[in-house]
Amino acid sequence: MRSNLWRVLLIGGVLVALAGCASNDEWATWKQHPTHYASGDHGFFSLRNREGKSATVTRDDIALARDQGWWGRPITVAQEQILER
Repeated sequence: MRSNLWRVLLIGGVLVALAGCASNDEWATWKQHPTHYASGDHGFFSLRNREGKSATVTRDDIALARDQGWWGRPITVAQEQILER
């Protein structure tokens, strides 16, 4: 009886997580990639530039994104907002 309760809770938790966390487009992106981030650089960039904060983008970030094939929702900034370092 006790293990059945844990199974129900686990399955319910998974269903809630799947239903409310991502849009269909986001799930399609996830299915195309085996990991959450393309690299550690990609992960640090995403942590540094969360939604609701102004983006901090350097020319090195742009080069890393191109070279490492980062994916996800793009961050757009004006040319004059790109930092040298």
